[in-house]
Formats: sequence, structure tokens, C-alpha cells
Amino acid sequence: MTTPLQQQPTPERFFNAVNAYQVTEAIKSAIELDVFSAISEGNATCEKIAKRCDAAERGVRILCDFLTIHNFLTKQGRNYALAADSALFLDRHSPAYLGTAIEFLLNSRLRDSHANLTEAVRRGGTALGEGMLEPENPAWVKFAHGMMPVMRRSAEIMAAELRKGGEAHKVLDIAASHGLFGIAVAKQNLAAHIYANDWKNVLEVAQENALAMGIGDRYHLIPGSAFDSNFGNGYDLALITNILHGFDPPTCTTLMRKVQVALNPGGRAAIAEFVPNPDRVSPPIAAAFSLTMLAATPSGDAYTFAELEWIAKAAGFARVDLSSVELDRNRLVIAYR
Repeated sequence: MTTPLQQQPTPERFFNAVNAYQVTEAIKSAIELDVFSAISEGNATCEKIAKRCDAAERGVRILCDFLTIHNFLTKQGRNYALAADSALFLDRHSPAYLGTAIEFLLNSRLRDSHANLTEAVRRGGTALGEGMLEPENPAWVKFAHGMMPVMRRSAEIMAAELRKGGEAHKVLDIAASHGLFGIAVAKQNLAAHIYANDWKNVLEVAQENALAMGIGDRYHLIPGSAFDSNFGNGYDLALITNILHGFDPPTCTTLMRKVQVALNPGGRAAIAEFVPNPDRVSPPIAAAFSLTMLAATPSGDAYTFAELEWIAKAAGFARVDLSSVELDRNRLVIAYR
């Protein structure tokens, strides 16, 4: 006899997983059509939304009903409204708008890597050659443009936390991308000069942001691969944000050793990464990121703190701490020379 506390097996989880691409495509279409912004402007019915978005009423009705089923919209009678998180993150008029992130998260190269996941599992790494790590890959320009809203808050939190450990006058920003992490340090410390490293096409985005945010005269470019570029030396602080997960531990150690040499004695390397717990299944977002690395890179992974500590110490760092500060989905790890 089954008690109320026991659940019968159900195929619902299987069907939800297999059909999850439909939610992805619905969100993508709604962002491309600007449905969320249209509703925020007071266009509540299918007719008004369709007119604002230059789409068919039938198409808008079906799309909006689907989004309601999945809790991105609410519906009362014939009127649609934004759910709270949609109002904050998917309305183009919101300062926290995240819609631009689809430029990178749904780019064809990244999606193709997951479409070939079976072969990646067989190989133990991406089925697409170098995957997302190809030199001058235009996807990283899309990342720099599209992910800025996602990273802005984390960059400000990280800069504030690092300032507690002392002022940094010369700062190396490795894989700078949009530049927000280095820019946040410069905005909170008027004596700081930022030396940003990334591919030349990506650094154009970072430089534009530095100029727009008033720190252009303190923003210097080091174009090229982080593994091949000459960083110079004399740095008080190095920012290593979301790059280590793209490579295997020996390669990460090589990069960290290069950073260690570039730092002044007592200098710090600030690492922002997805950091799963030792069980590798929690917390869910950080732990699940390993699958993205399996699909998209030859040997990348989401590293536990113990693994990051080992990498940093093997590179010559004396001490490695896991900060209690959370950077949204990332954690902050600080290595001391």
C-alpha cells in the first residue's frame, strides 16, 4: 500500500527534459520580438502586443500562452502581464535587462557543441576541434557585448571586496572581455591603472567601455593570448575571471605561474570561477557548468576550491583563500604571492 509520502514514478521529468529546447526557443523569440518590453509598455492583449511587435496575433497568442504556462508571464482574462523576474530581467527598459546575453549563450557554435554531446562524452572533450577556444573567435566579442549586464553587479562586488585587502596601483586583467572587472577596480580606486589582456577584437569592446566609464586614460591594452602575451611585471593585483575553467589543471598551472611571476611580492591573484562543492553535484549551477566545458572545450572543467588551491600553490602562490563573498553564480578565490 502506498502512503501519501511516497511518490509514484512518473515520466514527467523525462518529457520536460526532452522538450526543454521549446522553452529556450520561446524565450529567444520573445526577446527578439521584444514581447516583454511591449507588455511593460501597457500592451496587454494579443492584438496590441502583435501590433507593437510586428507579428501575427495567432503567433503572439500561442507564444504568450506558452510563456504563461512556464511562469514568465501571467494572464487574467485576455490580458497578459510580466512575472516579477521577467519585469526585472527581460524588459528592455529595466536597468537589469539580461536579454542581450542570448547573443552569446545561444550562439550557433556553443549550441552545436551541445548538439554533439554524445561524441564529446565518448572523447572526454568537445567534438568540435578547439571548440570555443579558437583564436580570435568572434563568439567572444558577442560574449563581451551580451554578457555585460550579467557581470556588472559581480564586478562591483568583487572590486569592493578586493579593496579591503589594500589599494592596487597596477592591475592585470586577464581575459578581460567586456572589461567590467578591471573597470570596477579603477572606478573604486582612482590611483589604479588597468592592463587588460584578451584577443584584439575583444579588447575593442573593453576599451570602448573604459572610455565610456571615464577611465580611458588609465586603461592599457595587452592584445593576444594570455599564454603567449608579455604581461610585464610590477602588478599589485591580477584579475583572472572565468578563464581557468576552459583548460586542464596543467595548463591552468602554467598560466598561474606566469601570473605569479608578474606580481609584486605580496601581490594577489583574484580568481572568479564556478566552484562546485567536493561532491561535484552541488550547488547545481556551479556543478552543472562542467557539462558546458565538456561540450565546448577539449579539457575544461568546473574546479572545486581544493583543485584551484592545488593549481595556485603548484604555480608558486603561498596561500589561497575562498572568500565568503558570492559573485552571483561565481565564487571569489584569492591567491597570495
